[in-house]
Amino acid sequence: MKVSELLLHPAECIALVQFKFVRKPLFSGVGAGRETADLARCRELLRLTSRSFAAVIMELHPELRDCVMLFYLVLRALDTVEDDMTIDDAVKVPLLRSFDEKLLLDDWSFDGNSPQEKDRCVLVEFPCILREFHKLRAEYRDVVVRITREMGNGMADYIEDEQFNREGIQTVAEYDRYCHYVAGLVGDGLTQLTVLAGFSSQELADNPQYFESMGLFLQKTNIIRDYREDLDDGRVFWPKAVWSKYTKEQDGTLAEFASLENTESGVFCINDLVLNALDHIEDVLTYLASVHEQSSFQFCAIPQVMAIATLALLCNNAAVLQGNVKIRKGTTCWLILRSRTFRGCVEIFEEYLREIRGKVPVRDPNYLKFNVRIGKIDQFIEELYQSNLPEGIQPRKTPIYLKVSERTKYDDKVAPTIQAEQQTIQWVLVTCGSLVAALIVGYLMKR
Repeated sequence: MKVSELLLHPAECIALVQFKFVRKPLFSGVGAGRETADLARCRELLRLTSRSFAAVIMELHPELRDCVMLFYLVLRALDTVEDDMTIDDAVKVPLLRSFDEKLLLDDWSFDGNSPQEKDRCVLVEFPCILREFHKLRAEYRDVVVRITREMGNGMADYIEDEQFNREGIQTVAEYDRYCHYVAGLVGDGLTQLTVLAGFSSQELADNPQYFESMGLFLQKTNIIRDYREDLDDGRVFWPKAVWSKYTKEQDGTLAEFASLENTESGVFCINDLVLNALDHIEDVLTYLASVHEQSSFQFCAIPQVMAIATLALLCNNAAVLQGNVKIRKGTTCWLILRSRTFRGCVEIFEEYLREIRGKVPVRDPNYLKFNVRIGKIDQFIEELYQSNLPEGIQPRKTPIYLKVSERTKYDDKVAPTIQAEQQTIQWVLVTCGSLVAALIVGYLMKR
């Protein structure tokens, strides 16, 4: 992390200190009495394959912590097979289609990855994952097996789809379908697990559009951000139905936007994709309002607030066409701290939606659509709390208003912890400020 960034953004500097030294996780990452050698190795595999996911998974409620960890490791193993281009399709496709069956075995591993494949250890050491997986509740195992089956077959379908491999994603419907297989299914699985654990409303399991939007909002943000990386790797995930509107010729290519003379067209295309991603926000907020257990709520909320912050950074940003852009680490700390309540999440979305609206220039072909779309989201957000009603007017008890009212009870429980942290960080700031002032006075007096 650059020191200059923190000095230019003092609020993020304070958030970093609070996150590192004041905030306390809701739960410890080690379960008392069941830290077997296999479980310890699974935790190590989690840290080796994803430092960021490891941190948030280890802070989950003990009921779901190990289950979600094993779910992640299984999908990481599946993804490691799919990603490795050194594995022949004659081996890869049958393995992807039957990967869910491996979860029913007592012992299975795979060492056919390239030695350079960084996550091959998950497949080589899969037996320790299996042994812990078999200890999970049967209904949890069923969810993981089903998602693995659907995702493995989806991956195999794309490998065998010659048009996709040759031309990439064509329509917006195909764009949504691809995002479903790589992210929507993950949202499906995690939702079923939290509902089974009693941590979320049954409504989430009964309404696929909610968990689908959770996955698609994240994946679409990643796809927009990764334009240059994917282009350099010869992959095309931006849908042709969108990017072809901005190329010079009817038979143009997505690579045109990397040329400086086509920067404006490329930026307009970015904005069009950002506009598409905004369609999922009402579902995302509805989903978050339906999660009651606090660690599960934070687990779900953090990626979503990071996505809206990233989307605002990507919007109208020509740098996306030349390289990978990311939000600052100080911003990440600030988002994690702010998103511990549903109201905090709503405020984050409001702030970044205002930023997006302000960044889209009048000359952008979708300028009016942006204003209409964000205006509708604003109306939806107003309905959540209905706090600006004229005197004497009672709130309309709509389903989302009642849902948010219920979620507010859980916000109220975490509020004292947040307030205590803020008081601590204020004391630290005052103390540090006093010490600095004393040092300066002492120095001046010596002169």
